[in-house]
Amino acid sequence: MTASLNTDAAFVPETVHKRDVFSETISGTLEGVADFPVVLRRLDGVPIYARPLAGWLARKEIRGLKAVQDIAGCPVLVRVDKTGLLRSWTSGTPLHLAKPTDPAWYRDAKRLLREMRRVGVTHNDIAKPQNWLMTPDGRAAVIDFQLASVHRKRGRLFRIMAREDLRHLLKQKRAYAPELLTPSEINMLNRKALPSRIWMATGKQLYNFVTRRLMNWSDGEGTEDRIERETPALSAAWLAESRVHDVAFCTYARAAKGVGLYAFVETDLDADALRKLVNEPKPELIQPVETLPRDQHGRARLDALQLVAANRLDELEVITEADTELSETLKPIVEGRLNLTDRVFK
Repeated sequence: MTASLNTDAAFVPETVHKRDVFSETISGTLEGVADFPVVLRRLDGVPIYARPLAGWLARKEIRGLKAVQDIAGCPVLVRVDKTGLLRSWTSGTPLHLAKPTDPAWYRDAKRLLREMRRVGVTHNDIAKPQNWLMTPDGRAAVIDFQLASVHRKRGRLFRIMAREDLRHLLKQKRAYAPELLTPSEINMLNRKALPSRIWMATGKQLYNFVTRRLMNWSDGEGTEDRIERETPALSAAWLAESRVHDVAFCTYARAAKGVGLYAFVETDLDADALRKLVNEPKPELIQPVETLPRDQHGRARLDALQLVAANRLDELEVITEADTELSETLKPIVEGRLNLTDRVFK
């Protein structure tokens, strides 16, 4: 597919989807190339301390993408340079939003895994429904090959990892179309591979303890407490300023720091001026906006703002697809959003 492309064309960025210590993910286009959206995993801004791991993840992704270039439903690697790696954008709806019930999607997903297995590739991260897509024509696609492995030998490790890929697909099937599971698929779901059982009994328990108890990464408890406890005083202080017209609050997950408070303030003041108007504890993120999105009763659309605060752009696209007015109001808010991580509460 890349043979007919000008792979040296300049990348034109459009939307930042995610930013963490290992990379920045940006969608856009190639200058002068129509109808071929792309995604850049940018690596040139990675902090020095994170470069060894970021480089290891990038090398895994590059190797995996090179191996699956001819498989329908896998991204196309366009180029690799000092900026990072550029791949094709895969149009589709993430599985947790698409919730497919058509047997054809699951057959195509199995086909995709089968073809990956033929070239010795295991994905290793398709337990996440957001890494599975339903394309506009109803077919299956996978993205995010950062943890993929390319196996030169089809030994026991390869067979175990390939089986786990398939079992994780069946877990998606059980979640969204359990009536389609066959007896043999149910049997596979009930029989985890030995390495998986060991991980669940040991490493996963330690991981959960560190991330949920010590670092509070995924614990959603208490997310509303900050709203109830802190926002009344914040609202009163801001709304006492005549240049502040309204304010809306949302929570979001903060890696290693629990629950963050995100304030969207309808004003012409800047964030520094807004921060000076309120006492501690202050919101971690304060975003001035020209206009808040509103429902038919004039209330702020907290459902949409929550998706912005949590950086869940795929879900936001679903609710704005048929609402042009909401989409236009949210556009500058999304472009100026302050949380670019993809961590979520569980």
